[in-house]
Amino acid sequence: MPVDFTAIDFETANSSTASACAVGLARVRDGVVVATDGWLMRPPPGHEEFHPRNVEIHGITPADVASAPGWSDQLGRLRDFLGDDVLVAHNAGFDMSVMRRACAATGDELAPYRYMCSVQLSRSTYVLPSHSLQYAAAAAGFLEFQHHDASADALACAHIVIDAARRARATDLDALSMATGVRISRIPDEAAVSVLV
Repeated sequence: MPVDFTAIDFETANSSTASACAVGLARVRDGVVVATDGWLMRPPPGHEEFHPRNVEIHGITPADVASAPGWSDQLGRLRDFLGDDVLVAHNAGFDMSVMRRACAATGDELAPYRYMCSVQLSRSTYVLPSHSLQYAAAAAGFLEFQHHDASADALACAHIVIDAARRARATDLDALSMATGVRISRIPDEAAVSVLV
């Protein structure tokens, strides 16, 4: 199905959603992944402490980001990749909170991106014991990836949305929203991504 969007995934240094330390991106055009990117970043000042549990999950350490540019320095690169796309993330409330809170911590302005949640799409599309990324990606036919690698997670998310659009015969994300009842929200919408009733 000819859907266009960008999937995005962040990893954080600690429990603060402002503590972005990695981002992964996958651009989709006409239902096909056409570009991917991902990089490390230093978390904003005041949010740079790495919690052992987060390091255990994603494997990123303070040494890994010591020479990486910070959030403000990377924001232009992020904006260039995202363009005017609708963003999609698995548990989008978390990833959109990372963008909002990191910008708040650095004083940077965040564009009012539209976004959609692939967890909600998974719940509307598949019958699964869990709608975590691994299960939903497998249901979409994307079977093997390194979970908690931001670039791999963004690519897995993209495949979930592509498959959900194919199953719903949706020609764009607005049509997919209508077919599945999954809301497209807008930053800085503080409401969690929800399913329309």
